[in-house]
Amino acid sequence: MAQFLRLNQFLMISDNLKKVKSRIDSVQSSQHVELIAVSKTRSINEIQEAVDAGQIHFGENYLQESIDKIEHFEGNGLVWHFIGPIQSNKTTSIANHFDWVHSVDRIKIAKRLSDQRNPSLGLLNILIQVNVDKEETKSGVYIEEIDEIVSELSTLPNLSLRGFMTIPKPENSESSFEEMKRLISKYPELDSLSMGMSSDLEVAIENGANLVRVGTDIFGPRSYN
Repeated sequence: MAQFLRLNQFLMISDNLKKVKSRIDSVQSSQHVELIAVSKTRSINEIQEAVDAGQIHFGENYLQESIDKIEHFEGNGLVWHFIGPIQSNKTTSIANHFDWVHSVDRIKIAKRLSDQRNPSLGLLNILIQVNVDKEETKSGVYIEEIDEIVSELSTLPNLSLRGFMTIPKPENSESSFEEMKRLISKYPELDSLSMGMSSDLEVAIENGANLVRVGTDIFGPRSYN
């Protein structure tokens, strides 16, 4: 029975990955789009099923949980993206366990990541989180503050500033994605836009997203028990 359930789970995750990648491929776009499987709260076994189906990029929100997973899969060539809020006392671990950080929302955090990154690991790819809709309940830099933070972050050693990440209001996503497309066009040295999830990835890709973050549509509904 256990073997049957594992096979069934593998087929579900494998099929879901194919469906999501098919949606990505259906969008007419010039950029290569990387799918990030959001694996927060997911088990080692679930991630293994995705790895067995060819998935390489994974996104995590919770530090301690993610470190256990990263260490388990060490040597498998996976790429780990930190996509959650960053607390100052967690920057050392984030800096030295992840390949990408999507949620840099202030210069202080960026400086800590740079100072604490082991140079032997190479540059840490970072994205500035943009609060495109100026929501009080969300983290992120306002668009009018971008010039200053881009200028400062570009000088930090051990970091590679790649672009921007945003999570817009669902009811306003299309216009917000268009605004992000205009924003990154002002910085030709930047090459990455992380935006778009299960419900709106097509519109995000149409507006230049090359990193999309999908969780439930790959792994199924979460169990919080």
